[in-house]
Amino acid sequence: MPFPPESPASGIADTGFHPVVWYSRALTVDELRDAGLGPDAPRLLVHFGAVDYRAKVWLNGVLLGEHEGGHTPFTFDATDAVDDDAAEQLLVVRAEDDPHDVTQPRGKQDWQLDPHVIWYHRTTGIWQTVWLEAVPRTSIRTLGWTSDLPAAAVDLALELRGPVTASAVVEVVVAHDGAELGRVTVPAASRTITTRVHLVAQRNGQAYERLLWSPESPVLLDATVRLVGPAGEVLDLVDSYLGLRSVDVSDGAFRLNDRPYYVRSVLEQGYWPESHLAAPSPGALRDEVELIKSLGFNAARVHQKIEDPRFLFWADRLGLLVWGEMAGAFEFSPLAVARFASEWTEAVRRDVSHPCIVTWVPMNESWGVQHIARDPAQRAFARSMADLTRALDPSRPVISNDGWEHVSSDIISVHDYEASPAVMAERYGSATAREDLVSGHGPAGRRILLPGDTDPGSPLMLTEFGGIRYDTSAEGADDAWGYSSAGSAEQFASQLRGLLGAVIASSSLAGFCYTQLTDTRQEANGLVDARRRPKVPIEVIRAAVQAQT
Repeated sequence: MPFPPESPASGIADTGFHPVVWYSRALTVDELRDAGLGPDAPRLLVHFGAVDYRAKVWLNGVLLGEHEGGHTPFTFDATDAVDDDAAEQLLVVRAEDDPHDVTQPRGKQDWQLDPHVIWYHRTTGIWQTVWLEAVPRTSIRTLGWTSDLPAAAVDLALELRGPVTASAVVEVVVAHDGAELGRVTVPAASRTITTRVHLVAQRNGQAYERLLWSPESPVLLDATVRLVGPAGEVLDLVDSYLGLRSVDVSDGAFRLNDRPYYVRSVLEQGYWPESHLAAPSPGALRDEVELIKSLGFNAARVHQKIEDPRFLFWADRLGLLVWGEMAGAFEFSPLAVARFASEWTEAVRRDVSHPCIVTWVPMNESWGVQHIARDPAQRAFARSMADLTRALDPSRPVISNDGWEHVSSDIISVHDYEASPAVMAERYGSATAREDLVSGHGPAGRRILLPGDTDPGSPLMLTEFGGIRYDTSAEGADDAWGYSSAGSAEQFASQLRGLLGAVIASSSLAGFCYTQLTDTRQEANGLVDARRRPKVPIEVIRAAVQAQT
């Protein structure tokens, strides 16, 4: 895939404004054959992981389609545009990304020419994988898995593309280590199919725990979905996987698999100096998950970014909880509302099957709804996005507005960059302190709860804190900053232990998210530098993160 033109990895490294960029690629006959195009798979699909922000795609001058939304995938059927007489097929993409349009969900991408405060250089155009796929006339388009632990079952929402017929069926088999756990066969009578697979082994109390997914035991089940024709021929086949787990909140606790679970999370910007929001390589995404776990964390809050699904794959496989968060816009208007709702819907639908995702976060720190405390329309927007998320996926908790000014949150989250461990210990150390905090103004001067339907007894989490600046770069950037600072490795380790110790000792908190994993552009407040090198020994960080509650 091409890297963002602003990034060094692209070979361009022009960090100026690029409102429109163009791409072209000649596809050879061999590439079409490698994609599987032929009599058994006569339809050619072109898949895009993500193009920021608005894309138009042509093949041989024929417009295949348009898509809006910089973080979410889309697919076009290119079959009718293929020129059978040509040795090469020309694929062209136009990407439009107005850097000054703050109604676009842009997250941490700066709208100013140079990075300022907490915003970074832009990521324009194609930044996730593009690939070809040949499929039958009727094929399996999407799968969506959810677990129902009390019923010992999994539910599948399936979409087909192409013509459907009642004479075809869908066969679903779920297995683990080669042993079948359950199967079901249903008619393929419509393009949208929902079905339930009962897992007989899960009804046995002794076997129940063994198959549950968690960071400590990331068990994944294999799933095979076949589309079978009237003569028994397999029209399409998809191999998938799923994790059995439940997540909810109750009695002030965050619960995983019906048990209280203490969340030890880190803020993950998902930004690389050489490639910006795009990962520098597929392996870098696995390395990132392994790094987070090696530092002692059991969770990551991917911040202001819909992360590459390959990151989520490794989080599923290696065992890391993830908070799925939307990239924010910075204006409140009917256009901003429509764009936000559309892209967030696509994001939730894309990621609903990942067991690693345990919390949805539509908004952060009132970005795009700066007057939410006084404007009923902005409160309605935040509440509606939380409810939209629950409508799309009722199986996970939702935080309507991470950090403060909650209107419809299942978890009460607070951002607090106090540098003193003693102050933090007092602020979160008692039930009385918790009540005063939740019922009043938070550390940033904004109310924690606004009029709405957030339960004051919901779990309380400190979802941004720390941010200790310790610049280990050889040159020592003049604009490097953090929320507090340390002048040596020893001081950095001491401050880290103090803050984490005070937070973990709190009886009021159900979990935390430390800011942040990596140094990112001008922010020198990472546990590791921008090249992912720990600033103090890994075992020092891990011991602080895993201190006992």
